[in-house]
Amino acid sequence: MAININSLQGNTPSSTQVKTDQVEQQTQRQQATVQQNASQAPNQKQDSVSLTPQAQQLTRLTEKASNSSGIDQEKVDKIKQAISEGKYKINVEQLAKRIVEFESELFGR
Repeated sequence: MAININSLQGNTPSSTQVKTDQVEQQTQRQQATVQQNASQAPNQKQDSVSLTPQAQQLTRLTEKASNSSGIDQEKVDKIKQAISEGKYKINVEQLAKRIVEFESELFGR
């Protein structure tokens, strides 16, 4: 902030000095308000949140689901082993029925 020293006359404050004084007073008022609010803060009750056991369980299950890959690797390994040993049996009637159901849903027939 620049001060125009050409407009200074004796004891009469310049408009810049008046503005500076006003800004300083406003700053002091704001600081006093902040200090007053800070001193009142310990007397105020703090907000708190508590979760029900069901909400805590839901949170744990959600985290577990997001961390899982969605693939049951143990089941995949068992099927691979059964196929390689020739023990995996395919129910062709059930397979055909599900293919027909899928196509009817897909094409709306």
